[in-house]
Amino acid sequence: MATESEGEEEVAAAGAGGGEGGGAARLRGSAELTVDKEWLREVGKNAAWTVSSFKPGNGVTCLLDSSLETFWQSDGAQPHLVNIQFEKKVKLQLLVLYVDFKLDESYTPSKISIRSGDGFHNLKEVKTVELVKPVGWVHVSLSGTDPREIFVNTFMLQIAIQSNHLNGRDTHVRQIKIYGPRPNPVPHQPFHFTSQEFQTYSTIR
Repeated sequence: MATESEGEEEVAAAGAGGGEGGGAARLRGSAELTVDKEWLREVGKNAAWTVSSFKPGNGVTCLLDSSLETFWQSDGAQPHLVNIQFEKKVKLQLLVLYVDFKLDESYTPSKISIRSGDGFHNLKEVKTVELVKPVGWVHVSLSGTDPREIFVNTFMLQIAIQSNHLNGRDTHVRQIKIYGPRPNPVPHQPFHFTSQEFQTYSTIR
């Protein structure tokens, strides 16, 4: 499974990170993008990406260009939305954003809601996070409060930036990456294992 850098997450309350009344996880960011690529794969390239608004020259492509020098800049009222839509239902396990309070100050997101569903008509919040002057990669697990819920199975993920630092109106996000579990590496195995521990013991030796 993906790992988060030490010191990145501060839990604000018991049950942190969930919708449905759970407290929000408080994240600061990490200098390193830390993902176990043996078990997770980046799936954003398979999706259609749109945003609720953008300044000319700072559109949705800036989120996907692998450059930390460019950024999407919104141009409208909050919340600012990033919509990620897939042609078929996919399992999503980890969302990673690059934001930089030192460079972007009041444009830096401070509260983000993550929602999933079949489309715009039935989106449901699955996670809320608060960012505390973040600099770097912010790793957000999409697992639920139930330990068996290690991913969301969805056609659509929406990232809603609800507020910025210093009461800023528009927002800057420099990169977004989204990861799901790799297909089952065990041939002829009818079950899909999503953790390293299960896959280790999935065959008779």
